[in-house]
Amino acid sequence: MTERRSRGTCWRPGTWTVIVAVIAGAAASAGLRGDDWPQWLGPQRDGHWRETGILDSFPAGGPPRVWRTELGAGYAGPAVAGGRVYVMDRQVAQDAARPKSAFDASTIAGSERVVCLDASNGRIVWRQEYDCPYTVSYAAGPRTTAVVSGGRVYTLGTMGHLRCQEASDGRLIWSRDFVKEYGLKVPTWGVSAHPLLDGERLICVVGGEGSVAVAFHRDTGRELWRALSAKEPGYCPPVIHEAGGRRQLIVWHAEAVNGLDPQTGRVLWTEPWKLNYGMAIATPRSLEDGLFLTCFYNGSLRLRFPPGQETPVVAWKTAKQSERDTAHLNCTMATPWIEEGHAYGPCSYGQFRCLRLEDGARLWETFAPTAGKAERWGNCFVVKNGDRWFLLSETGDLILARLSPSRYEELGRAHLIDPDNTDPGRPVVWSHPAFAHRRIYLRNDHEILCFDLAAR
Repeated sequence: MTERRSRGTCWRPGTWTVIVAVIAGAAASAGLRGDDWPQWLGPQRDGHWRETGILDSFPAGGPPRVWRTELGAGYAGPAVAGGRVYVMDRQVAQDAARPKSAFDASTIAGSERVVCLDASNGRIVWRQEYDCPYTVSYAAGPRTTAVVSGGRVYTLGTMGHLRCQEASDGRLIWSRDFVKEYGLKVPTWGVSAHPLLDGERLICVVGGEGSVAVAFHRDTGRELWRALSAKEPGYCPPVIHEAGGRRQLIVWHAEAVNGLDPQTGRVLWTEPWKLNYGMAIATPRSLEDGLFLTCFYNGSLRLRFPPGQETPVVAWKTAKQSERDTAHLNCTMATPWIEEGHAYGPCSYGQFRCLRLEDGARLWETFAPTAGKAERWGNCFVVKNGDRWFLLSETGDLILARLSPSRYEELGRAHLIDPDNTDPGRPVVWSHPAFAHRRIYLRNDHEILCFDLAAR
C-alpha cells in the first residue's frame, strides 16, 4: 500500500519556561465548564473526548505546559475527576533492580502506589503505598487506569491487588487479592484489564477457575457474582455494549469472546477464539450490528448480530498469518476507532491502518502517527474530538489529524513528553493520556505532565 499523509509543524521544547503562556492559558480557560475523564477511555469508556472549545491547531510554541510533577514508573494512564488526578506508579526497593531483559520475570522487590494530585497545579494531595513484589515481564509498573466515582477511587495493580479508597484522602475502604482469594496465576505481562463500574457492580477480569469475570459490590467489595473459566484470563478490559437488543457485558479472554448479563453474570453466548500468548488486550468496539475485536497475533474478528437475536455470528475473521504479514488490523494495546463502517488503528508493526469493516479490506496505511517507521508493537493512542482526532504517538508527540476512508491527514504535531521506557528495546511512551477540562494529562516513567489545549 502507498503511504498517504500530510504533515504539519512539529514542535519540541527547548526549556520548561512557559510561565507567561501558562498564565494566559489558565485565564482563557477560567470559567469554562469542563468534563472529567474518570476511567479508562473517558466518561463513556469509548475514547470520545466530547468537550468543546478545543484548539484547532498548535500555537508556534506548542501548547502551554500547565505543570509537571515527578512520578514513578508505570503504564497506567491517569484518571481526572473532581479537580484531582489519580494515577498509579511503581517504586522499586533500594536493594533491587529491574532485570536487563524485559522478558525476565524474576522477582523484583518493591511497592505500588496510588497517587492523587491537584489537577490545577500538579501538587501531590495524597499517596498510598503497599508492598508488591513483581514476577512479570515488562515490569515497569502498574497497567490499569483508576475508576473514580461517588467519592471513591478504585485501582487494580499488576499483581492483582484491587483497592477501594476514599478519593479525598486515600483512606483504604476495602481490598481484594486475586492471587490469594481466587487462585490467579498472574499473566505474563501482569494484570492489565481496567475495572468497569456498572451501577453497584465493580466488574473485573480476575482469573482462576470459574472466576475470569467477577462483580464486586462497589461499597463493600463483597462478591456479587462470578463467571467463566479459561487457562489464561488475558488482558482485555470488560465493556458493556448494546448488542442483540439488550445490554451485554463483553468479556474477551484468551480462549473466547463472551456476552454476559451484567446484572447476574449469566453467560448469554460464547464465541471460541483461542489466541497466541493470551493476547486479548484491545477493548472490543461496538458496531451498529455487532462487535469488532483485534489482537497482535491473531488479527481481527468481526461479529454480527442477526436481527432479533442476542447471539452473534462470525461475519469474517483473519486467517492464520505471521505477525509481519498481516491482512487486517492487529492492534497490540491501542483501542481502534470505529467511524462510519471503518476502523482506524495501529497494526502489529506500527502500520496505522484504515479497514473497511464490511469485508475487512485495507484501504490505506501510514507509519506517521506511531514510530515513524516499522517497529514491533509500534503504537499510538486514538481519541476523537469534534471532527478531528488527537493521536499520542509512542515517541511522545501529540498529533492533530483527520481520518477518512481516503487518507490520513496530519494537521500538526507537538512533542509533549519524552519516551523513556525501554522495555521493547527502544524508548516509548505506552501510557494512555487523559483529556479533561480542555487539557491533556500524560505520563512517562519519571513524571506526569499537564498541557492546556483550550482554543484561544
